[in-house]
Amino acid sequence: MRTIETQKEYKAVCLRLEELLKIVNNETLPDDPNFIELDLLTDLVADYEEKHDPLTQPTLIEVIKLRMYEKGLNQKRLSELLGVSTSRVSEYLNGKSEPPLNVAREISMKLDIDPAIVLGV
Repeated sequence: MRTIETQKEYKAVCLRLEELLKIVNNETLPDDPNFIELDLLTDLVADYEEKHDPLTQPTLIEVIKLRMYEKGLNQKRLSELLGVSTSRVSEYLNGKSEPPLNVAREISMKLDIDPAIVLGV
């Protein structure tokens, strides 16, 4: 099977995917030519993106900030939730220090963050 080799090909395939997404919906049968084309092109794009722009695991700081946004927390409220000072939370969020194990555990449990991300493994 052919692969996407260049950025130009990638952009062209993405444009075609946008067109197909307007045609194919949940009622489209799997043997419909548009469905088949969409399925094949999606795989090609995924392979290209994985090779040229692989996803990386988010950093703890990124995930904490996301959870703070999702839960409507500011640094003061987060510090209260974790039982640490606001200056300590600021250090964690600015990358100046890493939380000790007991605080890391609280971050994982109270913000519902995967322990692997919290521990950096």
